Amino acid sequence: MPMNVIELHHVGFGVDHAQADAMLGFYRDVLALPQDPARWKIPGIYGSWFNLPNGTQLHILGCEGVSRYAKRPDQDPVANHFALAVEDVLAAEQELLERGIEYFTLDNVASPNLKQLFLRDPAGNLIELHQATARSAGVAASEQQTGPTDNR
Repeated sequence: MPMNVIELHHVGFGVDHAQADAMLGFYRDVLALPQDPARWKIPGIYGSWFNLPNGTQLHILGCEGVSRYAKRPDQDPVANHFALAVEDVLAAEQELLERGIEYFTLDNVASPNLKQLFLRDPAGNLIELHQATARSAGVAASEQQTGPTDNR
């Protein structure tokens, strides 16, 4: 069964803490993008999420150096990436396995029952795949936040 991509979910920018603060001001004050008040708490990752009018988000992911979630230095989910929501993340994983495409996973980091697959395209761009329904489940469990969240 081929992978069924539902949407472009977010673009993530992996930056240091000072850049995360500067980007918060830029996207909030200059571009007037609303912050997502239900940003998931990700231990050790400082930053903000912004909502775009079409439902896509920008994620500012502040971390000094390689994150604690990296499998290897070149497999860091906090690095610059874009995320696609898929209809069935387990079917997507099976497709990657059948095609022999290298990937790494994170489970339950930002939200319970969240499975994330990370792979690189032929040009080396990092792509995240996750279940389309994962976001709605995580929002219900999140707390309201107005600035960058430091979850160190």
